[in-house]
Amino acid sequence: MAMKTENGSKAYGGGGMLHFRDDTWRYKGGVADADFNIDFYTSGRLLPETRVAVNLTGLGSFQQVSRRIGDRDMFVSAQWIYSDLDPRLQDAAQRPLFDDLDFEQVNSGLGLSLEYDSRDNPFTPSRGYFLLAQGNAYMPAIGSDVTFQSYRIHGYGYWPVGRHLVLGARTDLRHADGDVPFYPLPYIDLRGIASARYQDDTAGVLESELRWNITPRWAGIGFIGAGRAWGSRSSFDDAYTAVSKGVGVRYQIARRLGLYVGADYAWGPEDETVIVQMGSAWR
Repeated sequence: MAMKTENGSKAYGGGGMLHFRDDTWRYKGGVADADFNIDFYTSGRLLPETRVAVNLTGLGSFQQVSRRIGDRDMFVSAQWIYSDLDPRLQDAAQRPLFDDLDFEQVNSGLGLSLEYDSRDNPFTPSRGYFLLAQGNAYMPAIGSDVTFQSYRIHGYGYWPVGRHLVLGARTDLRHADGDVPFYPLPYIDLRGIASARYQDDTAGVLESELRWNITPRWAGIGFIGAGRAWGSRSSFDDAYTAVSKGVGVRYQIARRLGLYVGADYAWGPEDETVIVQMGSAWR
């Protein structure tokens, strides 16, 4: 894997998805070296909202082992999430806006998850469901500089509509509790909205997508989504609803896998972007 964005962010790494013993066991994992430039926004509760340019450089790793429960499309998983990032402010004068814990570098968390997966393939599904409930604990006993917990419930489904259309829907709810540095805080995760633009203790999104299979290989898509982030900065009722939408094109590059590649053009409240996609945009 290698990636680069127009703001100078870049990363490279590798990973894999492996299935064993007639899909009784699954492994999913990867390691990446990253150099990200992101804009973080202060809460704006006591002082005016301030945009802070941050560089995050370092290593990230995700490792997960899953076991099928009986003959069902259900899996129980154990995972380890690790990152060693060096947060640096482009403007050192903005340092008083942060706490010391925001600059602790190592996050190491162990967790459990339960997932249901009936998709016809894991790359670009045309039917089926994926549902997941996950919790992770970050603590010094396993090498973390900070102590906090993160939780996530998310899912998506795909329904064929006639011969050429596939309708998809997605929901995602994330929450963090404890001494959470600013960069792993939950945020609205939608195409067309910058990462970390809307953050808080909890973030939730709803999104839908329609794919039109124009030919056996080519497809067009349209999508729209909305999200809110709330908690310590604002209540759910007072939180801003961010909406994004867009269109895209797909080409089936691997017929045996049902794998599509393509690009999306998305626009949100403040900006627009083009995203190169490998497989589904939903992870």
